[in-house]
This record gives sequence, C-alpha cells and structure tokens, in this order.
Amino acid sequence: MSTDNPSITRLSDDFRWPGGKRVAVIFNIAYEAWSDGVAPGIGPMGNVLKPGFFDTNAHSWGSFGQVRGIHRLLDYADKRGVKTSIMVNGVLAERDPDTVRSLQARGHEIVNHSWGMDVIPVYFDEAQERENIRKNDEILTRVSGVKPKGWISPRGTGSLISPRLLAEAGYIHHGDCNDDDRPYVLDYSGKRIVAIPLTMDVNDLPTCIRYGHGPRHMLDAFNDTFTAMRERETVPLMLDVTAHTHVMGRPSGAWVYDEIMGIVAQHDDVWVTTRQEMAEYVLKETT
Repeated sequence: MSTDNPSITRLSDDFRWPGGKRVAVIFNIAYEAWSDGVAPGIGPMGNVLKPGFFDTNAHSWGSFGQVRGIHRLLDYADKRGVKTSIMVNGVLAERDPDTVRSLQARGHEIVNHSWGMDVIPVYFDEAQERENIRKNDEILTRVSGVKPKGWISPRGTGSLISPRLLAEAGYIHHGDCNDDDRPYVLDYSGKRIVAIPLTMDVNDLPTCIRYGHGPRHMLDAFNDTFTAMRERETVPLMLDVTAHTHVMGRPSGAWVYDEIMGIVAQHDDVWVTTRQEMAEYVLKETT
C-alpha cells in the first residue's frame, strides 16, 4: 500500500456522539490574514483592478478581522459559553501575539491555518510543505503555549500528501475534505488522523461573498439544515457554523452567529463541540 493511500474507517449509521446524541455542531471562527504585501483576491467591490495594481480596498477590508472582527465574535461566543475552533494564520501570531495568546486562555481551540491565506499547500513540494507545517506549528505553540492538534488549509485546499504529512507531524485532525457528512479516520501505517469535513452549508464566506446574500440568509440556511438534520435524518451528522472575522465579524453579521448559538443551546439532544474534541472522540471509538 502506498504511504499516500491510507486505510480509511468511516463511521457507521448507528454511530453516536457522547450521550447517545446523533447531531453535533461545531462553531468555527476563521481568523485570517495575508502575507506581507499581499491583498485578498476577493473584496467588497465587484469590479476588479487592472493586473499589477495592489488592491488597497480588498486589503483594508481583509484587515478588519484582526482589528475588530475577532474580538466581537469572541465576545459573543464567550457570553454564550461556547468553545469554538479558531483557524489562525501563523502571520497573526507574529503581528498580534496578545490576541492569539488570549484564544487559548479563553478556552478556544487553535487550528493551524497555514502562514497566510495566500500560502496554500497545494502549491508546495513535499519539503516546502513540511517546512510550512513546522514554521506555523512553532510560532503558534510558542505564542499560545499549546501545540495545535488540527489543521485546515486556506480555502480547504491541501495537497495530495497533506494528510500524511500532518499525521506524521502529530496532528490528529484536518479539515481539507468535503466528501462525507461525518468524520472518518485515515490510517498511515499506524499514524491516524481524523478527516473532519469543513461543511459549507452554514458558512458566511460563500453565503455573503460568493453568492452575495445578506447575513440573514445564513440564519435561514442554518434553521433549515438544522431542522432537517434533527427531524428528517436518522444517521449521525455534524454541522459547521463558520464565521470569518473580516466578513461576519462586523455588526451587520455577527448577530447571526450569536443567534445561531442561542438556537443550538435550546436543544439538549445536540453535541456542541470543537474539532479537537470530535477528533479525540472518534479516535477513541474507532480503536
């Protein structure tokens, strides 16, 4: 068997989350930034600039997450008592170490999110990818005091060998997959890592930026999906609720994230968890 063709263990229909619960919800926060001198490829303006010109508008828009968005979303989560999984670019640990340090102190999970949103593993050879994992692992561990156990690549686009490299580096979960609606285990000759899909059903970036809907559309999508999962399905499922600090970290959208947390709290048959907690549970139950 090739080292990049692991054995795969998928969860059966009778699998259940802790306490016999069938539906799990993960609240994600995407705390993102771009490398020095790089602007986001998307922004609030519909007309693109001529090639070769720095997009100051998109850069300023993308920088809102570090300045205000992360703090607003964290305050909402903390008031609700919800522990989130926060995707953090390594460059933010360099630019804003106090905020990155506070994430762990407030009880949230730090998920390694590469150096910047422009640093995407699919572009690397193996040596470069190993170095990117190491570099980000080192700075996030040093700043936060805790080694990350999970990884999600920018735009969820790892390379073909990313899961193996992450497993070899000691990671227990990654989110660069969309081929299931529940986690599954990849086993690379004894090194196991849980693939936890980063579901897009309730995610502000495609909802508001790609498709141009207002924030309330995400609330409607959540309500419809959550109701279908609880009332129409019989198999174990997971649902991500994802807010980007530069998108829904603004007053116009953060209330939706807060509203969804309040709705989920009303249902004691749902497991509200982090990606790390989910990975640890799946690894234990599939041993």
